Amino acid sequence: MATVRVTSEVSLNLDQLLSGVAQLDTDELRNFVERVSLMLAQRRAASLPELEASLLQSINQGLPEDIQQRYSELQTKLQNEAIAPEEHQELPQLIDVVEQADANRLKALVELAQLRGVTLPELMERLELQPLSLITTQI
Repeated sequence: MATVRVTSEVSLNLDQLLSGVAQLDTDELRNFVERVSLMLAQRRAASLPELEASLLQSINQGLPEDIQQRYSELQTKLQNEAIAPEEHQELPQLIDVVEQADANRLKALVELAQLRGVTLPELMERLELQPLSLITTQI
């Protein structure tokens, strides 16, 4: 087995390290790659619970109450054809807020599904989530 002596006085940049790795024979290189992969997996596993918690918080974060209430109110007025012109101008801004919240939620869901190695529909079923809201309002 090849050995490398490293002391605190030795400083290697990435290119120098890779140059040294390139000199390993095939079996040693395979062993090196496996050990580096294990180190990477351990680092990912250590940060996984914190990352999952953060993603779950993003997924479960709803709209602020005042925005949700105003959006619902304007949607109802629009459907009843009782929306005032100034409210009609306000609605697209609220739609943008709702769409951005949905996009952020979807991004977090996709990231969490990838972390857990499942499809998005599987994750949503496991978390007992309803499909994301789709805005179909015509302004």
